Amino acid sequence: MNKYLIVDLGTGNSRVALVNEIGELIDISSFENKYYKDQSYDDAQYFSPNYWQRQVMNSIKEIISKHPGIHIDAISSSGARQSSVLIDKKGDSLIGLPNIDNRGKSFMKDIANKSDIYHCTGSWVTEDCIASKIYGLKKVRSDLYDQVGTFTSLSEWIGYILTGNLCIEFSQATETLLFDLDKHDFSEELIRAFSLQDIEMPCLAKAGDKLGNLKQSVIEDLGISYDIPFIIGGADTQIALKGAGIKKGDIGIVSGTTSPVVTLAKDKYTDIDQRCWTGLYLGGEMFQVETNPGVTGLNYQRIRNLLFDKVSYDDLEFALDQVGEIKCVAFFTSLDFENARGYPTGGFFIKPPFSQDLHREDMAWAIVADIACSIYHQYSQLISMTGDRKKRILCCGGGFQSKILRQHLADLIGKKIYLPHNYHQSSVLGGVVVCNDYFNLHSNFDDSFIVVEPDIEHNLIHDYYKKWERHRNRIMTTREDV
Repeated sequence: MNKYLIVDLGTGNSRVALVNEIGELIDISSFENKYYKDQSYDDAQYFSPNYWQRQVMNSIKEIISKHPGIHIDAISSSGARQSSVLIDKKGDSLIGLPNIDNRGKSFMKDIANKSDIYHCTGSWVTEDCIASKIYGLKKVRSDLYDQVGTFTSLSEWIGYILTGNLCIEFSQATETLLFDLDKHDFSEELIRAFSLQDIEMPCLAKAGDKLGNLKQSVIEDLGISYDIPFIIGGADTQIALKGAGIKKGDIGIVSGTTSPVVTLAKDKYTDIDQRCWTGLYLGGEMFQVETNPGVTGLNYQRIRNLLFDKVSYDDLEFALDQVGEIKCVAFFTSLDFENARGYPTGGFFIKPPFSQDLHREDMAWAIVADIACSIYHQYSQLISMTGDRKKRILCCGGGFQSKILRQHLADLIGKKIYLPHNYHQSSVLGGVVVCNDYFNLHSNFDDSFIVVEPDIEHNLIHDYYKKWERHRNRIMTTREDV
């Protein structure tokens, strides 16, 4: 049975997993991602590629040393979208620009024809995309920009450091604002729009293709006596959905730091009101249409750390399941997605003065309900644009370990939701499917699901959604642009 190493570079944390071809997790090594502030900007962060490379290599070596009898048949990787590593003219990794880097924000006013760019790329012209970050680097840090020869995404950067071959997968290329969806290629016109003509675009490649074999220096560093092929992965959302078994026409929801709500389509779709993103799915053969409420999963994690530090996850979920009355409303979503704007603030809405029977469980319940409502709102937006003709609603990602969240979402949608085998390890499973595709192996671990039925007699979340929507509308009328 084949064994694979899957490298998953996220936003907050990264990991290397050893897994077999049927999706069984053998071992995993994780590390926290480290970022630095660039004081030349108001809001800019970067990471050291050399440091991250050491962390990845140490994790790989740790796993290999713990399992000396296991032969690794392939390595693949997934990476956070809208993140890149800039490669200098000598071929060395220069600087990492993560998705949380906003160095291009104040320069987006320089970019003309934003509506045309949206319909060409499927993405808004904001500081989030890779071109915007590199443009911001050029405007202020010419000392670094002048060294840049090319770039790649996080997932393909792993392939670069392991094999020496550079590429970018289609799913990641569409996150650059430099890629023409109609032509399926980088656009000279878009490159000129961001004044990046002096940077070489990486070559395009498909998930599931072999990028190359490990460099001899890497083989020696890992202390192994055999070669390993690197199989191209791609963007973390697309990889997670592949692991969940998404098919054309399904709705896929990934609950992580953010909560993308997507569907796959054969034909390109861009909304006249620009209420969605459109990119490419793995391999570039289908389009991925997406809405997204922004930051969600972190909110539950942080209120748990703040108010329930010594309470187990299971005990907290049990306590939340006992809540039978709405005592406050939470609003902490970060994106007014359909209007392409962010929310600068959020908070709890509680009728003053505080009720004596308001407890911390009520506030945590409201946080989980806020996540469910924000996902459901974006689901409704996606359905209004693409039509309610979907086959299944597939849910994956660590956020769905909360049974409360699952039930809230099923109740709001009014349909069954399906969580695949090892849904909380979906990006790892996606990497397995990518490797299996290369070896022409059938991935059959998506045949069984946890099915969550809507509770038609449970109206509390529906009552909450009405209150949540009223507060959301109030915030929209008083908000400031960010």
